[in-house]
Amino acid sequence: MIILFSLSEILDYKIADIPLINILTFIFIILVAFALGKIISLNIKRALKDKLQKNTVKTLEKSIYYISIIIGFVVALPQIGVSLSGLLVAGGIMGIVLGFASQTVVSNLISGLFLLIERPIEIGDGINIGDTSGIVKDIKILSTTIRNYDGIYVRLPNDKVFNSTIQNYVAHGARRFTYTVGIRYRDDAEKAMRIILSLLDKHSFVLKEPSSEIFVEELGDSGVNLSIRIWAPSVVWYSVYKELLWKIKVTLEENGIEIPFPQRVVWMKENIKK
Repeated sequence: MIILFSLSEILDYKIADIPLINILTFIFIILVAFALGKIISLNIKRALKDKLQKNTVKTLEKSIYYISIIIGFVVALPQIGVSLSGLLVAGGIMGIVLGFASQTVVSNLISGLFLLIERPIEIGDGINIGDTSGIVKDIKILSTTIRNYDGIYVRLPNDKVFNSTIQNYVAHGARRFTYTVGIRYRDDAEKAMRIILSLLDKHSFVLKEPSSEIFVEELGDSGVNLSIRIWAPSVVWYSVYKELLWKIKVTLEENGIEIPFPQRVVWMKENIKK
């Protein structure tokens, strides 16, 4: 005897009081969750592999993958008769407890994600955050590591980094620095400026655009103060800063222009009657 079943009868067939259609839907949702988790985690890996350290990218990739699977199970469980009401109540209570216990962790996590999206800093940048200055060595999900200019590693929570004023010294390709150089009143200021400009023009790291500026900033008590504003590539500006100041001094002195010493003019009253 051949027994034929219609599609509706097959789908209505129950296993442990659960319709077959619900079981198939449950399996389908889980498979979709696995597939989406894999796709999303792979895209995150490709997007961040050159911006973060390998271990950080791997941790983020796995976290996204497992979160996708958990969401898939939560969506699929009602299909096999598992009520989420009890789980939601228990999860709500647990969430409140964990929320109070992990406010800082969650804040750092969210700030870390915003830092990855906005990218105000990158590994290798010279930065200043609050009272910490140095080179960015690592950007993780919860914290950022900076090596200060004394060689000490400083770990900053991402919450502090994201909510602080960030000075990025290398985000722009060029950086300006300024000297104030005094010359004597009897020296020719225009000649001094020509000599300095000629010295700057010959330096390979002094930029032509933006161009350097030299002008009389102040007529001081002991001499004429010249302000010298110089642009150099951000990656080498400090070495240029250290080198040029001494060269300016030596070159001016070779041309008979000296930096004045502090001086006072004292007027004596003559023929004071007793």
